Amino acid sequence: MIHVQNLTKYYHDLCAVDQINLDIQKGEIMGLLGPNGAGKTTTLRMLTGFLRPTSGNIRVKDYTIDKDALEIKKLLGYLPESAPLYHDMLAYDYLEYVANIRELDREQKRSRIRHLANLCGLNEVMHQPIGELSKGFKQRVGLAQAMMSDPEILVMDEPTSGLDPNQIVEIRDIIRQIGKEKTIIISTHILSEAEATCDRIVIISQGKIVADGSTETLKQSSRGEYLVGISLQNARFDSVKKELHSIDGIVEIALVNTEQAGEENILHVKLTCQASKDLRGAIYGKIKETEWILLELRQETKTLETIFRDLTKEN
Repeated sequence: MIHVQNLTKYYHDLCAVDQINLDIQKGEIMGLLGPNGAGKTTTLRMLTGFLRPTSGNIRVKDYTIDKDALEIKKLLGYLPESAPLYHDMLAYDYLEYVANIRELDREQKRSRIRHLANLCGLNEVMHQPIGELSKGFKQRVGLAQAMMSDPEILVMDEPTSGLDPNQIVEIRDIIRQIGKEKTIIISTHILSEAEATCDRIVIISQGKIVADGSTETLKQSSRGEYLVGISLQNARFDSVKKELHSIDGIVEIALVNTEQAGEENILHVKLTCQASKDLRGAIYGKIKETEWILLELRQETKTLETIFRDLTKEN
C-alpha cells in the first residue's frame, strides 16, 4: 500500500529524518513511536505531502509523491496534533463546510455527516459551538473531518495528546473500529496506547528507525537480555555496584529508587543480565557474603517501555 524508500529531510544542517525505509500494508494499524524531536511529525508531514523530502521517495499504491502529490492526498485523511477547527462554528456547520471542500454532493454529504456523527459519538454536540466543547469532543470533530472523504489511509499525529483517561479509551475504541476498514498510521509517545491499539510498532530515534515489528516481536528480539530486580537494606549503591559487577554476565546495574523505612534506607536496584545465563543464584550468593539484607529478588520481563528507553536513551 505505502512504500517509503531512503526518506530524508534536512532543515538547513539539521537532519530530522535520516534514510527511513518502510512498507505499510493495507489494513495495518502502525504506530510511529519516538521521543520528542525524534522526527515523527516530520515523517508524517512528508507522508501526507505537507513537506517535500530532501531526498528519497514515497509511493502510495501506484502514485509517487513527487509526481502525483494531489492523487495521494485524495487517498489520505490527516489529523494533525492540533486539529484544524473553527471554534466559532457549530460542529455540524464545520463538518458540512469540510464536506463542501471535499466536493461531496447533497446526498453524500448528509449520509457522510450522519455516519461520522454516529461513529465518532458526536450526535449530542452537533449543534454546539466547537469552542465550547471539551478537548475530547474537539478531537472527535477533528477525526470526523479527517474521515469526511472516506479515505483509504488515515494519518494521525498524537491523537490522544492532552486527553483524560476516559477520553483516551473512547478515542482508542474509535481508532480500532476504523482500523477494521482503513490503513492507519499513528504517531505517539504514549506507549500504552501504541501497545493497545497498533498491529505494528516502529520506533524512531534521532531520525532513524531503531525497531520495527509487533509488540511481541520487539519483546522477543530483546531477549538477548533479561532483568533482575533486587531490594536491599543496609546497603550503599556504590558498594552494590562494585560487588555485583564482579559477576560475569551482568551487563548493567541501575538504581531505581531509594525508600526510607524508619531509620533504614531500602535500595531498589535493577540488573540487566545476559540471557544465556541464569544469574539469580550467583546474585544471591554474592549478597549472602555481605552484610546487606535481601528483601526481594525477582526476574522481570522487558516491557515495551523498557525496550523504548533502551533504544532511545541516547536521545
